[in-house]
Amino acid sequence: MTVWTPLRLRDVTLPNRVWLSPMCQYSADAGGTPTDWHLAHYGARAAGGLGLVMVECTAVAPDMRTTARDLGLWNEQQLAGHRRLVEVIEAGGSVPAVQLGVAGRKSSHGVPWDNAGTRNAIAPEDGGWQPLAPSAAPFAGLAAPREMTSADGTRVLEDLDRAARNAHHAGYRLLELHGANGYLFHEFLSPLTNRRTDDWGGDLQARMRFPLEMVRALRSGWPADKPLVVRLPAEDLLAGGLTTADMTVVAAALGSSGVDMIDLSSGALVPEAGRLTEPLHNARYGPLFRTAGVPVAASGAVCEAHHLDEAVPELVDAVLVGRALLRDPYWALRTRGTESWPRQYHRAF
Repeated sequence: MTVWTPLRLRDVTLPNRVWLSPMCQYSADAGGTPTDWHLAHYGARAAGGLGLVMVECTAVAPDMRTTARDLGLWNEQQLAGHRRLVEVIEAGGSVPAVQLGVAGRKSSHGVPWDNAGTRNAIAPEDGGWQPLAPSAAPFAGLAAPREMTSADGTRVLEDLDRAARNAHHAGYRLLELHGANGYLFHEFLSPLTNRRTDDWGGDLQARMRFPLEMVRALRSGWPADKPLVVRLPAEDLLAGGLTTADMTVVAAALGSSGVDMIDLSSGALVPEAGRLTEPLHNARYGPLFRTAGVPVAASGAVCEAHHLDEAVPELVDAVLVGRALLRDPYWALRTRGTESWPRQYHRAF
């Protein structure tokens, strides 16, 4: 087996194991619908030889966006835009996937290139909104979130179910929940951000309750023949936070709840957490998480051809590439060789 060997998850066969990592473009229109930028961006990467193109983090509700320029999947206009996006990805030869986001306290901030960017809170009177989170503890300089009630939880689960159904109707063939990097799923799991004393807080088993409900809500709205993936933190990289021992327990529970693959990330829950920067830093957790009985993918500074061979199959089952594919949409083709390029480009060689 190599990184170019097909991978089957449920009834979906991925032609290879080099996938586009979801990288936010902050370029949706005012209604959260994909624009021409998205068609060009994802179309180019689909033609670039990737087994799967995962569309950036797409919000399940208006107040679960990170910014006002995030994609959404909660209404018919957005659904129509995503159908067009799926068509472009399939025309390029890749399997279309989408990552759904529930931002929690990392919500209602500016886009990276405006003002103070992602550390700049946008107030409701300026077009922002009130964030929701497990506990009323803000992230850095962002607005203090309101602690979620049981009614809020019910609504979030309904939002997830609806978004999963919309993703299916749009034609996506794989669905990922962003459960890492300090989003709501991660916030519930970590003792650093979940300070609740009710059934959703306490020890790890209690902190897992609502995240597992989130997964079940997605699975109820997502067809049984299509795979569900969760982007999961490998650890919090901070004393008192989630450990790899904690997260392998979570991974096993996710597998029992209908999750078909874990996509490993790390850190980013709180500003004080360290950041891993060496190539394959998340993939190196892979062998540990494979013991949970779920296939494992990972992203993280994959930028050289030899990284692919180092990662698959020894560390993980698939590799998600981000920044390298922002710099060069044909990075995967360059690593594989000229015979793999689209026939329309053969004259270039």
